[in-house]
Amino acid sequence: MTSPKPKEYKQPSLMVAITPVVLTLLVLGVQLFYFGDFTPHIPLAIGLAITGLVGISLGFSWKQLEKGIFHVIHVSLPSVSVLLCVGMIIGVWIASGTVPTLIYYGLTLLSPNFFLAAALLLCSVVSLSLGTSWGTIGTVGLALMGIGAGFDIPMYWTAGAVVSGAYFGDKVSPLSDTTNLAPAVTGTDVFSHIKNMMPTTIPAMVIAFIVYLMAGFTLVDDDGASFDRINAITAALQANFTISAWLLLPAALVIVLAVKRMPPIPALFAGVAAGAIPAIFVQGVGVHDLWTYANDGYAIETGIGAIDSLLNRGGIQSMMWTISLVLIALGFGGALEKIGCLDAIVCAIMSKVRSFKGLQTSAVLTSVSTNLVAGDPYLSMTLPGRMYAPTYRGMGYSTLNLSRAIEEGGTLIAPLIPWNAGGAFVISTLALGVSDGNIENLLYIPLAVACWVSPVIGLFYAQFGLFSPRATEEERQLWQEQEEAIATDLGAAVQTSEELAISPKPSS
Repeated sequence: MTSPKPKEYKQPSLMVAITPVVLTLLVLGVQLFYFGDFTPHIPLAIGLAITGLVGISLGFSWKQLEKGIFHVIHVSLPSVSVLLCVGMIIGVWIASGTVPTLIYYGLTLLSPNFFLAAALLLCSVVSLSLGTSWGTIGTVGLALMGIGAGFDIPMYWTAGAVVSGAYFGDKVSPLSDTTNLAPAVTGTDVFSHIKNMMPTTIPAMVIAFIVYLMAGFTLVDDDGASFDRINAITAALQANFTISAWLLLPAALVIVLAVKRMPPIPALFAGVAAGAIPAIFVQGVGVHDLWTYANDGYAIETGIGAIDSLLNRGGIQSMMWTISLVLIALGFGGALEKIGCLDAIVCAIMSKVRSFKGLQTSAVLTSVSTNLVAGDPYLSMTLPGRMYAPTYRGMGYSTLNLSRAIEEGGTLIAPLIPWNAGGAFVISTLALGVSDGNIENLLYIPLAVACWVSPVIGLFYAQFGLFSPRATEEERQLWQEQEEAIATDLGAAVQTSEELAISPKPSS
């Protein structure tokens, strides 16, 4: 009895491949600019439905589409778990006094003129230690937003500095998931990848530091920030919380655990448990109230609007807007990948590439475009990482160039796209209020200087062949060994199939 032939599917043409992408962007544009509603969930869900219809027209069944959608969602579940832990840690650390203590000491010790530059450096160090931009933004970043409000610095400036610093640490920390993903999909090692990131990372951080330093002296009056405002905020914090340096221990514990390479989810949950102790025994919070804060977020009325809006945050439920957006966006990206739309678009781009500078530019822009369309930083790294690697090898260039391209186009651009997982997290966690009509807070996007300057520098290098390493003899040898291993596996598979073909069949 012969086995049924596998079903063949139509390969989408370039026109068919871009159809669901263009239609989804149009629907998204109507929602954002015509209706003025910054809620991208439904437009992305419509895009998912359009992609499903295109897939069915190409011969896919719903079960197959569903498998592709849930495969990508499954890969992202660790990140969703991090979001849940960050939500709990925000609510508990506010209740414990950890976040209020950070805000208090920041207002009393930091200079308003140097605040933005200091925020950049602080978030860089913390993110480098934790290996997570989301964890940094949800803890230290949230406190810095309160300090910036006390100095009367616009929210979008503070958010820009926080995002720049947090994502700098994320992309060069050996503890970061994306920093390990980029070399993994391109066939390099993580420490060589980090080293190769330095030619773009260091200049981008220097430029960002200078911008924030100049902005600090421009935004704040010569006589400093309003001391009445600062005094009112610090007095309100002292009236409602016990302020002590000991309350910073939960944050220190998370950093220590991260440095010891404990996985992020247990490290963050340990931070939740560590914050619960001072919340109960120092701040006098009841156990049931603490559980409520961990689930629904902290709630307080100090009489100071800036403090209330900042501290009434956190909890698992506060992350559900972001998580639901992440799941829908990932489903959309998974469907596009399953039916071959993303592959068709990338192949069309690769067919036009004739030089290294064109290849490097295409790799960066493909990561950026996948981030923009699929809303997933992981897909924006794995797709071009898989597809462009053979071309780099064929041109004799190290795939370290590719790992840097997808890190910059994937990791760094993610927080600058509002409907991306990274952008949605930034907007909701830092209380930018975009969904409430505060569209001016989207100015954090151009003000997250290090995030977009780094890939621009990388593209500049590519045009002139700077910091663009050729493949070493060790890399060429590794590629040859990998090809020989694949050939051996294929040969064994062919031999097995031939043996099965000539072996006598059992009688019926």
